[in-house]
Amino acid sequence: MSAAVAALSAAVWGIWAFTSASSSEEAGIIKDNFTTFNTEFWKKTDGYSNGDMFNCTWRGDNVSFAGDDLLTLSLTSPSPGEYDGAEYRSLDKYSYGRYEIRMKPAANPGVVSSFFTYTGPSEGEPWDEIDIEFLGKNTRQVQLNYFTDGAGGHEQVIDLGFDASQEFHWYGFDWKRDSITWYIDGRPVHTATENIPSTAGRIMMNLWNGTGVDSWLEPFDGKVPLHAYYDQFRYTPDQAPGE
Repeated sequence: MSAAVAALSAAVWGIWAFTSASSSEEAGIIKDNFTTFNTEFWKKTDGYSNGDMFNCTWRGDNVSFAGDDLLTLSLTSPSPGEYDGAEYRSLDKYSYGRYEIRMKPAANPGVVSSFFTYTGPSEGEPWDEIDIEFLGKNTRQVQLNYFTDGAGGHEQVIDLGFDASQEFHWYGFDWKRDSITWYIDGRPVHTATENIPSTAGRIMMNLWNGTGVDSWLEPFDGKVPLHAYYDQFRYTPDQAPGE
């Protein structure tokens, strides 16, 4: 990130440590530097699989904090042909606002590293989702997408001009009632304005390997362990809580 962009980002977002609910309400910003597992905000998904294209079981032990101020999601194999992925999700749901993550995805064919918002039928709600996905087959690109009541087909692939797996960068999206604008290092790269999702969703990150989607991800070669690293997260709602 350039000095100019960093200065602008600091001015826009302010400086706030993710320490207490009262601070959150005062600042109107939720921020986590991933120094430790914050059980009041996040949950480690554990013990089940999403099925279909997900060729792994979510394991809480694959979500780790190694004392290096990083959240690490790992893809491992407990036995030949079986795989364990990792998912980290917010306990609560959030709506319109700006979502940002500073991360490095895993680079390997057949895997996805992600940052997104989601709710769906398992929550008794419409399938609404906003995605930032890195396909490990080419980490010099990022794929953007969204779903509204299950209707997707909005994929947009952005050339980054760098290898995202080699260095940390900021990725995010600004979700409004009538648009979604995605950003890379504070720079807008794509805006959608049709059939925008409206249902609040959980904030989520995951790392997984696919099956049956080789035309999208390329075949997974079984290489493990693989890791995706998350350095900082922040969310600024359109309105501060209580307003």
